[in-house]
Amino acid sequence: MKEKEIQQFRQSDHEIDPIFLNRWYPRSFLKKEVPEEMLMRLFEAARWAPSANNLQPWRFIIARTPEERAIFHSFIFERNLEWCKNAPVLAVLISDKQNGMHAFDSGTAWGFLSLQAIKEGLKTHAIGGFDKAKAREVLNIPEEFDIQVTIAIGYQGEKEALSEDFQAREQPSNRRPLSESILEGKYK
Repeated sequence: MKEKEIQQFRQSDHEIDPIFLNRWYPRSFLKKEVPEEMLMRLFEAARWAPSANNLQPWRFIIARTPEERAIFHSFIFERNLEWCKNAPVLAVLISDKQNGMHAFDSGTAWGFLSLQAIKEGLKTHAIGGFDKAKAREVLNIPEEFDIQVTIAIGYQGEKEALSEDFQAREQPSNRRPLSESILEGKYK
């Protein structure tokens, strides 16, 4: 979806860089490999996310080969697997529970990654629908790490490649007005 098309779904209340409006989660991915250097720029951007005490609690376990992706497919719920199976890269974001900010810091790293993807002409989609216990087992994730999310990364495909019900949802979502997200002084 082109920037002009996205603008019909998303309007900011205040002027911001278009990268924020252009970031959305499509479900249709092309079976087109992402070049190594381009992919590493996404993770490099995530590397520079701020973190409490510079602990950098995030780790990304990535799958790029058909064999690695098949392992990831084993723990992604069927409904999500229906659309994400074409993504050429899958990643699981985990965070070291060494302090109380690990989830917040890891979410920031994910945000940096998703914005760099837009700059690279790629799309991402965070997937919460997966079996975390099975992911922990098959990926050998130590107990000191929380499993945050699975991420599909790749080039956006045509919405017609999706089932009819997913096609209806293949567009950027809007947001509530900014005034509903800011509370002054105290919660009212």
